[in-house]
Amino acid sequence: MHQSSEPDSPPPAQPRPAFTVLLRAACAGSEAATNELLPLVYEQLRRTAQKYLAQERKDHTLQATALVHEAYARLVGGASIDWRDRAQFYFATAEAMRRILIEHARSRARVKRGGDGQRPMQRVPLEGVDRDASAGLDIDPEQILMLDAALRRLEEEDRQAADVVRLRYYAGLSVAETAAALGVSPSTVDREWAYARARLHRWMQASAG
Repeated sequence: MHQSSEPDSPPPAQPRPAFTVLLRAACAGSEAATNELLPLVYEQLRRTAQKYLAQERKDHTLQATALVHEAYARLVGGASIDWRDRAQFYFATAEAMRRILIEHARSRARVKRGGDGQRPMQRVPLEGVDRDASAGLDIDPEQILMLDAALRRLEEEDRQAADVVRLRYYAGLSVAETAAALGVSPSTVDREWAYARARLHRWMQASAG
């Protein structure tokens, strides 16, 4: 008896590796794991940001520490991972946070400029660069965009100082946590933080002038 052949069903999707497995693989030099790590962090932060923004007023800006800590708790949970893995996570998280903040700032800046984006940037206060990272990022969107440009310039001049900014400002780490992540002393972090703030302040003033 002839039986009609039916198209083969697609193979089931392979489960995505556990987040901590990806962390360890990325730290071991796996490019595939690194490529898979950032989208996981980014999408988690985006969902968390959307939840916060839905609960707040329309002009509410994102709070770095709250987002990072919630994302970390959800993605890693109670798993015990060493600081080398944790540093990899926080750098990925900082990059994801930076991207979300830039998108958020560009959207708010377009609204402030009447939707055409043509008005030149105005001078803005810089206390956001000087405050402790735990205070969050409740600052002008134009300042966020200028900070990002200045940080890219700082990376070319002093990578360690730029790393301190990324971990403290975007990932919301304390001085002690940043020192542990980078494998340096807290006094080194304090010194690099002060230096970075001074450089960023100067460049942002120049770009806004």
